[in-house]
Formats: sequence, C-alpha cells, structure tokens
Amino acid sequence: MHYDVIIVGAGSMGMAAGYFFAKSGKTTLLVDSFNPPHDKGSHHGDTRIIRYAYGEGEEYVPLALKAKELWNDLAKETGKEIFLQTGVLNVGVAESEFIKSVLSSAEKFALPVHVMESAEVNRKWPGMSLSSDMIGCFETTSGVLKCGECIEGYRELAELHGATIVTNSRVLDIEIHENSVTIKTEGNKYEGDALVVSAGAWAGNLLSMVGLKLPLEPIRKTFAWFDVDETLYGQQDFPAFSFETPEGFYYGFPSIDNVGLKVGRHDGGEKINPDDPRRTFDEDDEGDLRRFLQQYMPHHGPLKYGEPCMYTLTPDEDFIIDLHPNHSHVAIAAGFSGHGFKFSSVVGKILSELIIEGKSEHDISPFKMGRFIKN
Repeated sequence: MHYDVIIVGAGSMGMAAGYFFAKSGKTTLLVDSFNPPHDKGSHHGDTRIIRYAYGEGEEYVPLALKAKELWNDLAKETGKEIFLQTGVLNVGVAESEFIKSVLSSAEKFALPVHVMESAEVNRKWPGMSLSSDMIGCFETTSGVLKCGECIEGYRELAELHGATIVTNSRVLDIEIHENSVTIKTEGNKYEGDALVVSAGAWAGNLLSMVGLKLPLEPIRKTFAWFDVDETLYGQQDFPAFSFETPEGFYYGFPSIDNVGLKVGRHDGGEKINPDDPRRTFDEDDEGDLRRFLQQYMPHHGPLKYGEPCMYTLTPDEDFIIDLHPNHSHVAIAAGFSGHGFKFSSVVGKILSELIIEGKSEHDISPFKMGRFIKN
C-alpha cells in the first residue's frame, strides 16, 4: 500500500501527528522501533509538568496554551483522565533569568501567577523549606499530564481514524524521491507521499539518512520516588514544582495516587548512545536528588525506587520543528531537550499542517533548523 504520509517514530510527537493526519483523511503509517507507550524513549515515567508562564522563553507560551486546549480535546474524545490541576510552583531567586522569564510571560499573556515570598511558600506548604532569598511563582491553572494516557489516547484515536501502526520495527534506510519517500525496515519496504521524522534520541541517525547533520545529543538523566507523608506531599494539596538552585535545576511532582514524591534533575547528565543499555539508577543518583530534598523538602522519607531516563538536547535546548531544507514533503521534529512533552499535542498538529498546508498557523521560527546548518 502507498500511504499519504509515513511517520518514523510514534512516541509523543509522532503519535499526536498520526492522529491529526488520520483525522484529516490522510492514509497514515506510523513505524516505531518499540511499542508506544514504552520505557525506551523520553516519554516514560508516568507524569510530566505542564505550565504556561514559561521560564524557558516567551516564545513557548502561545504553543503551551494551544497544547492545553488540545489536551482538553483529547480528554473529552477519549474519556481518559490525562491532566491533574495541581498547580505548578516555580522557585528561584528573583534576579534569575528563569524567574524573570516566568514573570514576564505571565504579565504579557495575563496568566494567573501568584508571586510569593519564601516565608509565604513555607507556610502554605509545610513540606517545603525555601531559603530567604528565594521566591515562588505559583501558577494555579497548570499541573501534571499523565504521559502514558496521553500517548495511548492519541494511539486509540489515530487507529480509530484509520492509521496503521507498525511496532517493534526499526527503520534501516530512508530514501527521498522528488515527490515520494521510501523507508526500509528489516524485511519490509513502505512508500508514501510524505515523511515525518520524530524519533527522539534516534533522530540524529535517521536524519543523516536524509542528508541532515544536526547537533542532537542523547543525555542520561534520572528521577526517583520517595516515601512521604501524604498530608504534606499528596496531590490534593502539594503542587508540581521547578526549582532553580545554586546546585542545579530540579523538578518534581506531588505524590499522585500514593506513589510517593517524584523528583528529578533537569540539568547535568552524561552523554549516551540510546542503543546501549542504560546505566541503572545508583547511589550517586540517589545522593544528588536526596541532597536537593533535604534542603528544600526535608520531611521526605526513604527512597522507594529510581529510574534512568533520557533527554535529547540541542545546543541551545530549544526544539527543532521544520521542513527539510531541500524536500518540502519531509518534516522533522527533534531535540525536545527534556521540556517538550507538554507541547506534543500542538507539535503533532503543527507537523500535519507543515505537510498538508506547507506552513503552520503557529510561529515556529525559533525552532528552524537553519540555526544549526552552516552554508
């Protein structure tokens, strides 16, 4: 069968794109090396923060607000609970670029952010212990996405609209022709009019097959769950959080369904090959997260369990969302750098617009790959 569009990589971005393509009436094939949702890529771990007053730059705010709208649509269409409105507390010193960006984006887009001195934060959430030089920016309408349910929801809807999903099938070669594409897996060949590459940590190798060399660096990260007093850290009263501290940038979640307080580190990490076995969570990983908790959330209990995960970083930690510079029927989504999942609903829609319309209604100029391509 010849498809209108082939999507290589059916994780967060790819699965959302598959839904939007199929819903628009395009014959759609999604091919993945694993069986999404799975624990091999960057979307596992149950939960992701979604916030709109964005410390990483104001250019993300319109996309975050559109993503919110699309996540709400997904919840309505599937009946799944995919969003928990816990609120998100962003913490740092007032003069930090992260906090200044949160506040400026909140002001520009009239977002509900309450600025709190450290003493007020500590009173409101007795499980926290902020130092006196810190402030908290509490965004009440933000919260937590259940990432597995998000991907499952888009998968169900994509298949409902006629998409074909081929799992556990690694793409070995990609050929781009003037008006079509061919992909080859072990034992199979598929042809289509258009191609989307959204393969996470494996994007670099696949993009080299289509003549692109982009600076995409897979990085090992870790996160863990700690036993806690639910009255202090449970989802009914405690927010999701992002902390910029002198020691590093940390994030986390309240104890959802009594699983424990989840915390991870956003910066740092080590370069890895995504095909190699990941180094298991160890004492050094635990020690790093525990030091953060002991200082800022000192009433936590013992470690329950920890896991390694993976980011794919660009040098500026901004995304790549673009059409191939030489082939307008090939779209690329890559380098989501540990803060991309919340946007996957809108990125999926953008990818469908790029292929079907040749452009998107959203401003994706900050995410063009040309910033990494030397003439």
